[in-house]
Amino acid sequence: MPIKAKGLLIVVTGPSAVGKGTICRALLQEAPDIRFSVSVTTRPARPGEVHGVEYFFCSHREFEQKIKAGELLEWAEVYGNYYGTPRQYVEEVTNAGQSVILDIDMVGARAVRSQYPGAVSVFVIPPSMEALRQRILGRGTESDEAVQRRLAEAPKWIEEGLNYEYVVVNDDLTAAVGHLRSVVNAEMSRTARQGGALIRRLLEKGELD
Repeated sequence: MPIKAKGLLIVVTGPSAVGKGTICRALLQEAPDIRFSVSVTTRPARPGEVHGVEYFFCSHREFEQKIKAGELLEWAEVYGNYYGTPRQYVEEVTNAGQSVILDIDMVGARAVRSQYPGAVSVFVIPPSMEALRQRILGRGTESDEAVQRRLAEAPKWIEEGLNYEYVVVNDDLTAAVGHLRSVVNAEMSRTARQGGALIRRLLEKGELD
């Protein structure tokens, strides 16, 4: 039997309020072959967020217990709150041949990429710094001090995108989702992944069906 290709671990990140979560959710609606990894966080839920959908919300104490138990693929403290990725779910899904997309902050993305150099790294940027400013202000979920801090830090974070494999511009949502889908398709077509499995299946069975 042909060897089943392992699923991709897709790390999507970018500066705060760039819209990476919106892009990921839109992609998932049209890509049943990709699963979403829900992160764990200690920050309070924002209006409209649902436990187990956007995040698993927990206390600082519960999060620290998860760290000690080795249950997190990565974790980081950002602006006084913990964020982390459940390890078991990611490993089970990718080992079963399905891809997992991580919508995480840049600190967490660094940790995942250091542990999994084979992860596909995608950095989302805004079409302009003014557009980013408007998106941060438009959320209306943070204090003026927090908004100014994020704006001041934005250039430093955006520069980090130079270390990523792919860059997606979030100007038009449909175009951005299509770009991300193209990245996933190209990576899965590599001979080291699904491309090789297709060749082995063709040689073994004489057809791909």
